[in-house]
Amino acid sequence: MTMVTAKQQKPETVSDQTLASIEALTGHLFNDRKRLARALTHASARSSTGADYERLEFLGDRVLGLCVAEMLFAQYRDANEGELSVRLNALVNADVLAEIAEEMSLVDFIRAGEDVADLTSARQKNVRADVVESLIAAIYLENGLQGAKHFVNRYWEERILRVAEARRDSKTELQEWSHKNHRCTPSYSVVDRSGPDHEPVFVVKVVVADKLFANGTGPSKRVAEQDAARELLEDVGVWERLPGTGS
Repeated sequence: MTMVTAKQQKPETVSDQTLASIEALTGHLFNDRKRLARALTHASARSSTGADYERLEFLGDRVLGLCVAEMLFAQYRDANEGELSVRLNALVNADVLAEIAEEMSLVDFIRAGEDVADLTSARQKNVRADVVESLIAAIYLENGLQGAKHFVNRYWEERILRVAEARRDSKTELQEWSHKNHRCTPSYSVVDRSGPDHEPVFVVKVVVADKLFANGTGPSKRVAEQDAARELLEDVGVWERLPGTGS
């Protein structure tokens, strides 16, 4: 199926058919049709519809993160911050969001200008992902956090349960593997630090036996070290790679 171009819908609103379809897919009623239209509108169609989803996507990203973080916190009671962060990143990345958009057939309702390439293509993955987040924001603004949680549970609950078998602390796992297989201890070093003081991003490199290495990122050195250890464990096949956590 092809995307909906701006010319095929009335600006600033949605048709009865689209409204009914989106309500069935999300499990929520939308009273504000203009907001729903914005949630489905890419910036390339802004001139025809008067608004786009960018502000809603910003809010939806934060609401989704909170909902998934709470689900992980409840599901994995013994997991530390590093493990929870890895799982969170594996569940809210563009790959997973685009997958959910495809599961919902959202591409049939996205409004985009004719200059935007086929929305089903891999190149347009981020557009599909953004619309899922903008829809979450629209649900949140009309139905509150409980409404958003209901939607997130509907599409993420199974993914959280299958995100992988419960894992140990990645640094501990890597250290034991390194001692057993290479008779050495992993070495960690900060290779980059960016972002403002209140929201830093650390890049840490881990090296094993002077020949195996991987990088990890996080809001603190400890989280970045956990991410680097997880990446190396996945690279060498000790752990199965989680969807969306690496190449």
